[in-house]
Amino acid sequence: MPPPLRMKRINDRIKEVLSVVLLTKIEDPRLMDVTVTDVRVDRELDFANIYVSSLDESYTPDEILDALSRASGYLKYEIAEEVDLRIMPKLRFFWDPTPQRADRIDALIAQIQAENKEKEAEMAEDEDEDASDGEDLIE
Repeated sequence: MPPPLRMKRINDRIKEVLSVVLLTKIEDPRLMDVTVTDVRVDRELDFANIYVSSLDESYTPDEILDALSRASGYLKYEIAEEVDLRIMPKLRFFWDPTPQRADRIDALIAQIQAENKEKEAEMAEDEDEDASDGEDLIE
């Protein structure tokens, strides 16, 4: 069982290698915009749980995970070329919905801010009208 610091380095290195391979070497259109969000190798180095996401909605998460599992042999080979481990863990892919949730939250915040600006503009307009009505009464 590797120490925690070594485990972190292994996780980070696998994530880095996979990200580069997905960007530069994979030609499957389903995997073009896939991002590796996290990698967690278990303590026995048997499995590498790889969390992926894509903001491109052309393909479903199931299609993307299927393409990744089909390419896992090649991906494992590429990782073995770059990461020095005696035993290469089996790759397991999981969908990470976090980036999509973050985009949705950003969109909702932007919508709320726009609505607040509209309300403030309307209130300022109403105050200007009330002020001008009061001036008419004074004259």
